Amino acid sequence: MHFSLQRTLLGGLDPFVDTSFAALARTELDLEAWVDHVPGWLTGADGLFDDLLARIRWEGRRVHMYDKMLDEPRLHGTLAADEASEVVARMRVALSERYEVEFTSVRANLYRDGRDSVAWHGDRVARDLPNAFVAIVSLGGRRRFLLRPKGGGRSVRFDPGPGDLLVMGGSCQRDWQHTVPKVAAAQPRISLTFRHAYE
Repeated sequence: MHFSLQRTLLGGLDPFVDTSFAALARTELDLEAWVDHVPGWLTGADGLFDDLLARIRWEGRRVHMYDKMLDEPRLHGTLAADEASEVVARMRVALSERYEVEFTSVRANLYRDGRDSVAWHGDRVARDLPNAFVAIVSLGGRRRFLLRPKGGGRSVRFDPGPGDLLVMGGSCQRDWQHTVPKVAAAQPRISLTFRHAYE
């Protein structure tokens, strides 16, 4: 699989994870839900994009939408612990230490262009918990990422670029929904999603 990706100024450097989380900014969504945004948390994101694009076996899924079974408009892949690159392992450890939970799974989503998207949703397992963390590292093109209260309401917008980290925490998965909407045109993007073990 090959995509034309506009390279970033620092994207070709050796991958480096900022374990200090120095650029972290927290957005309080309500009294119990929040999102942390760390711009440029991963330096050298372009190289990791290329590596994961080639390494992962990308697959499509059929989903039930609008009373029909349709192809989900994005591709998915899983990284087993022994298949993850060293930098992905470093990200997992840094996130586990920062948020004091053991992030045990890493999944990847590939948005090939602006037609690929994901509808409003909350993480299926995490939305039953009082507190849960879902961490997303963006690679490739910049895409809009929106959150809104469950059931509708005014949305909160992020535009994560290559190497940016978003962490949704507290009651975010239970009380809020998020989406990556379709756009007229977009560079290819991989989102790496880290989830922790749920009791």
